[in-house]
Amino acid sequence: MAEKKIVVALAGNPNCGKTTLFNSLTGATAYVGNWPGVTVEKREGVYRNKKTKESATVVDLPGIYSLSPYTPEEVISRNFILEEKPDVVINVLDSTNFERNLYMTTQIMEMDVPMIVALNMTDVLEKDGQFIDAEKLSKELGCPVVAISALHQSNLDTLMSIAIKAASSPRKGSTVLASGKYAKAVEKACKIYADQEVSHPLFHAIKGLENDEIEAEKNPELVKKCQEILKEGILTDFEADSADERYQYITTNLVKTRSGHKVAAKEKLSVSDKIDRVLTNRWAAIPIFLVALLLIFHLTFSEDLFYLGHMGVPFSMNFEGNPYFEGLFWTDGGINSIGVILANITNGITGWIWDMIEKGLASVNTPDWTIGLLGSVINDGFFAVIGFLPQILCLFFFFSLLEDSGYMARVAFVFDRIFRRAGLSGRAFIPMLMGYGCGVPAMINTRTLNTDKERTATIRVIAFFCCGAKVTAVAAVAAILSSRWGWNADLVGFSMYLVGLVLAIAMVILMHWTTQREKVPPFIMELPAYHAPQWKALGIHMWDKTKGFVRKASTIIVLAALFIWVFSNFTPSWQYIPSMVDEFGQPVAAYEGSILKNLCQMAAPVFYPLGFGNNLGGEYWVMTLASALGLVAKEVVADAFITVAGGEAAVEALVMGTGISLGGLVAFLIFNLTTIPCFAAVATAKGELPKGQLKWTILFWLGTSYVVALMVRLMFDFVWTLAIIIPLIILIFVLAYLWYRHACKKEEAAKLEKELAQ
Repeated sequence: MAEKKIVVALAGNPNCGKTTLFNSLTGATAYVGNWPGVTVEKREGVYRNKKTKESATVVDLPGIYSLSPYTPEEVISRNFILEEKPDVVINVLDSTNFERNLYMTTQIMEMDVPMIVALNMTDVLEKDGQFIDAEKLSKELGCPVVAISALHQSNLDTLMSIAIKAASSPRKGSTVLASGKYAKAVEKACKIYADQEVSHPLFHAIKGLENDEIEAEKNPELVKKCQEILKEGILTDFEADSADERYQYITTNLVKTRSGHKVAAKEKLSVSDKIDRVLTNRWAAIPIFLVALLLIFHLTFSEDLFYLGHMGVPFSMNFEGNPYFEGLFWTDGGINSIGVILANITNGITGWIWDMIEKGLASVNTPDWTIGLLGSVINDGFFAVIGFLPQILCLFFFFSLLEDSGYMARVAFVFDRIFRRAGLSGRAFIPMLMGYGCGVPAMINTRTLNTDKERTATIRVIAFFCCGAKVTAVAAVAAILSSRWGWNADLVGFSMYLVGLVLAIAMVILMHWTTQREKVPPFIMELPAYHAPQWKALGIHMWDKTKGFVRKASTIIVLAALFIWVFSNFTPSWQYIPSMVDEFGQPVAAYEGSILKNLCQMAAPVFYPLGFGNNLGGEYWVMTLASALGLVAKEVVADAFITVAGGEAAVEALVMGTGISLGGLVAFLIFNLTTIPCFAAVATAKGELPKGQLKWTILFWLGTSYVVALMVRLMFDFVWTLAIIIPLIILIFVLAYLWYRHACKKEEAAKLEKELAQ
């Protein structure tokens, strides 16, 4: 029989470097799922030491400040240690925030579980001229203490070796409350739990004395006995007093293990503090964030890097005449950005592969319909969407840099000033920013928010953020806007991200003034010090993103391409429609009379007011097809055009052949970026929203996207409508605010009346 693998749990405060440690220990073996029964992220991986052959399963518990049941994360961490019984717990401490981190340490100590303390960021502490004596701290805590640097992967094998050895030695819980005024009460309560053979009796006893909510639910009779003990000793506020005793013990007994000079008052500003004076400045913070966003999109989408071409610097086409790599690095218009270069390389390689496949099929006299089917699925489906992968990864890379460096935490802090007026705390902006990557984890992250109304409002507006899947649609439409109307492609991408952000803030304000009205929750957030990203972890994340996108491209997108081919090549009576031949002699689908065209023509009138319905000519039904398929996966919006057009190069001719106006095309893009997200995000929203809120949320998504797209179409195609639309928007907000003030006064009057009645 295989030997049971040791389970190591990582526990610690937010921003203590716990996740960095997890990534360093587990590397490519890490995977992300959900905790059973709840949708808070669960991270698990395998540690292996090639030299000693030691291995262990590592579980990264959510970052929390204590083991009290105030948030889902605290409940998960507490229950995992108590009920799942890991073999050893590594408590990760941020050495630069020593006192605060030790509070949770004193709580974990009370559990009957082997425990190791990992002093992280000791290298940063030493730069400040301070030092923590690990041996002295180990004697005070009664458990091993190891100094490490998770970021620089220093001393990690030693930490795991000690942890694996400690796992084989049972440990009995101890408490720092054993010498205070509650010592006898704790001893009596512990005996009550021990007599009932409850595991971790000391921890449960202290929770019973605190009248802990979860403890009272699981062991109501024992909690009553604990409360009677407090009454006997005329001890009233155990929870507050015990917290005070913990901090006194930390200050008196544990902080003395830290030594070194104290930084002079005039030198107290760290490098991070000095940077924050600029990046979190009241007036400069938001413009700097917008400039950072614009730079990211410029480096990802621009075909005229730093606008050198516009400034008159002459360029000539490189690899001219090469059918696969023409204009790879630069064109007559300027130098390509890194995102465009990588996309060109990918498209060149996939184009060459498909040509080889097509020539091979033709050489064995493969029927035209078979070549057409494979071309639709492989070349126009899978390969076409894979061509967008480099730019998606570029965006993910840049956003990961901002997040890992600590800058995104500052952005949340800055936007708290705006969000607080809109009825949300800055904490809500964190899952919103995650929406730029993917809506699914962003919605899952709303579990950290305080109230149902705050979670509901945040989930609803996450759909407005331009996730990685929507980049394909943005890139496809931006190319047309650039070619036909002279718009700058990277500015189009930046504008779409900005539209999502502005629309989210506007709708949050409206919801706060109407359906989601409540008192603004407090926002407390620790700003981590700026630091260089961990490149190994970033590489792992990029690889996971690539795998996820390729998996989706090879399943959902291929199935969508197959669906388009089948329904576009058969009539409603299931008669095959013979293919036509294009100007290059290649077989292309003849959509006239097809099931697909009939269905989309029936639905097209819905989009008539938005400028991309049956008011167009040519193959106008493709606009409806793309919008419908986008509900399954946003990547398919662009794929619908590519598949019907018979290739990415023919998309512009297909779309412009409908006679669509500038307003209609922009409205099409806005509608698809802000309407109901993909099925996966809808399923996630269903699990996160309060009961009965999903149907209203879906109506909210549809209604908001339709109205916003309608206004955009009117403003672009009929400029005079601005004189109506702008006053109408102002009126809506004024009426919503007046309703909000009226409701608040009514609630205050009712509260006052109730107090007077009492």
